[in-house]
Amino acid sequence: MPDGNEIRALKASVLGAIDTAAALEGMKARVLALDPDSDIAPDDLEELARLTLAHAVSSQALRSLVESMRMRRTVG
Repeated sequence: MPDGNEIRALKASVLGAIDTAAALEGMKARVLALDPDSDIAPDDLEELARLTLAHAVSSQALRSLVESMRMRRTVG
């Protein structure tokens, strides 16, 4: 029997991962414009640290949910 809460959680997890990926995409131009002979601005580095952590957490949460969904379907 389908679990509506599981599907809602999947939707929320996918949206979370996409949102954090979009935030990283927003940093793309600044990162690509960096001069290899200079340093990155501290504020940009802090923003990258925050965004990469958020993306890693949301992606791992999504992966864990998908794995648990797969396990439930193979055991059931």
